Amino acid sequence: MDGGCRADPAQDAMSICFEVSPCRSRHSIAGDDARRVQMTRRATAARLNDWGLTALVDDAVLMVSELVTNAIQHSATDEITLVVSVREDSLHIRVSDGTPVRAQLRRADDDAESGRGLWLVEALVVERGGSWGTSDTGEETWCCLPVAAEQPW
Repeated sequence: MDGGCRADPAQDAMSICFEVSPCRSRHSIAGDDARRVQMTRRATAARLNDWGLTALVDDAVLMVSELVTNAIQHSATDEITLVVSVREDSLHIRVSDGTPVRAQLRRADDDAESGRGLWLVEALVVERGGSWGTSDTGEETWCCLPVAAEQPW
């Protein structure tokens, strides 16, 4: 499915599965894939606004952008799935690429044009009191952010 989106308001979840081109360069992604990253950002912002989680939109959109871009750049996959959900008073963001390559924090050179995405994710998660990691198989990278108690559901 290319760009498909389904959501079940009763479950407070959104899932987007889309095809990507296997990445040939770890420093750039194909134009169609860049547009898919933009689509995931827009869909995430819209869903969080629908859920009344406007205070999380900026940080969540940045995290989605970095995790999806990371999956495109560092896996040899042709399909990525983004799932955004709310459960147990937390916003959960999961990006699956189906390849056993674990996302890892790495130091980027001062003049490097990429390599800081997971550092941004970690900084935002720490600032908000959340957590992030990868699945045991390495096929999924996830993060969780607490949802403020005053948020309407």
